[in-house]
Amino acid sequence: MRRARASGRPVRRPEAVAFDLDGTLVDSRRDIAAACNHVLVAEGRAALDVDVIAKFVGDGVRALVSRAFAMPLDSPDVDALERALVARYAAHAVEHTTWMPGALAAIAAFGTLPVAVVTNKARSVTLAVLDALGARGRFAFVYAGGDGPLKPRPEPVHAVARALGVPVDALWVVGDGEQDVLSARAAGAVAIAVLGGFGTEAALRAAQPHAVIASLTELTALLPP
Repeated sequence: MRRARASGRPVRRPEAVAFDLDGTLVDSRRDIAAACNHVLVAEGRAALDVDVIAKFVGDGVRALVSRAFAMPLDSPDVDALERALVARYAAHAVEHTTWMPGALAAIAAFGTLPVAVVTNKARSVTLAVLDALGARGRFAFVYAGGDGPLKPRPEPVHAVARALGVPVDALWVVGDGEQDVLSARAAGAVAIAVLGGFGTEAALRAAQPHAVIASLTELTALLPP
């Protein structure tokens, strides 16, 4: 199994698990790119390659718009573009989106433990994706863009721990981006990095997760005996 521990200590058994969404639970890159390109073309810009747009994902929709349009993050023009992208995406949320390998089994594997989603994706789009996949009821709590500070800040992870009623150090945070790892570590949670999503392996390992797995199919193998 492709696995490494940054701290060298065993990963403690969780009392709850929080999953990132894009690139972790779902492969959404084509739908994200389609929504972004719709707005770009509507504004007279050239469409971008899916892989280019994928590199802009992870820090929330405002950052995605800023990067795609090469505008400063605080530009007033970003506001309307952000609203347009969210509206387009929410209306076409899962035309191509699929579960990542092992995602459904990983969610189910924790049995009666509370499971949450913690994502920088806009709340309206997050709920549209979960509803279209028939998955909202699988999660005890959803923290999304617009609910407060975004990852890599620690507040999203603290909010999940509070909502699920568990100590933050008993919460596993599972994600494919350095934002997930940094947020978890800043909050004092256990950070599990998953390869094969939007983040690069180098960036994930540099963020020093407690464990690295090749896919969600390996997640339960991290459980202590």
